[in-house]
Amino acid sequence: MSQAVEARTSNPRSTPGTPRRRIRPRTVVKVVLLTLVALLFISPMVFMIVTSFKTRGDATAIPPSWIPMPFSLDAYKEILAPGTNTPVLRWFFNSILAAVLHSALVVVTASLAAYPLARMNFRGKKIVFAVIVATLLVPPVILVIPNYLLVSDLGWLNSLVAIIVPTAASAFGVFFMRQFFVSLPDDLEEAARIDGANRLQMFTRIILPLAKPAMATLALLAFLGNWNDFLWPVYVLFTPEVQTLPPGLSTLQSANAVRYDLLMAGAVVASVPVLALFVFLQRFIIEGVSRSGVKG
Repeated sequence: MSQAVEARTSNPRSTPGTPRRRIRPRTVVKVVLLTLVALLFISPMVFMIVTSFKTRGDATAIPPSWIPMPFSLDAYKEILAPGTNTPVLRWFFNSILAAVLHSALVVVTASLAAYPLARMNFRGKKIVFAVIVATLLVPPVILVIPNYLLVSDLGWLNSLVAIIVPTAASAFGVFFMRQFFVSLPDDLEEAARIDGANRLQMFTRIILPLAKPAMATLALLAFLGNWNDFLWPVYVLFTPEVQTLPPGLSTLQSANAVRYDLLMAGAVVASVPVLALFVFLQRFIIEGVSRSGVKG
């Protein structure tokens, strides 16, 4: 009896309250592979940030270094200085304004169009939804000339309205919001109808508050699409005062072909809002995507 007690106390694996979990070799391999993949995707961003803090000579040194020697803010001071031919700060605020307004319009139009397709019955509903989804197969470049002619007739050329309004009616947004609305239980609207609520009240007070994750996800996707758009602003924006970041940074690149410190500094400025939005909205994105499946 005493030998059994001594053996139990001398073996740490059998001590009550302190179980040891054995690490499987497969788990170690997965962790190592995922770490390598993460480093593979993160390293270009890290190198971009590091290069933006280098001097002009250090940025073009061969072999390149991962540590700025010396640490310099000259690139940021140059691209953010007022009165230059490349007003990056002005482009930044133009892009912010255009992307925010565009994403807000996309969410509003998509929600209004998706609600009747998901929660109401009317003749031809499936045909309308099929036509909307079919437009996703049309390459966006085909619509450049018709949209340009329309924007020109409306007098919106060389203004931010030209990159905010034309693509605000998003077929993907309608599809995405419709799938989320379909996943909501019908009992919610039945209870509201019994209490005397009309369609508008059910939409604004019941459906939309529950759709916040989907709206946040759609807003982020619309923001990214407008923020990264290069082709359309090139056609409709002509002067530097109304230019946005993607075509503006291409001008910076052509004007300073070997100034990698300036190019990387501009890329860092363009990346900050996107990373901040993703960190802030990642919880809503995961919930919105997980609930916006292919139901219906």
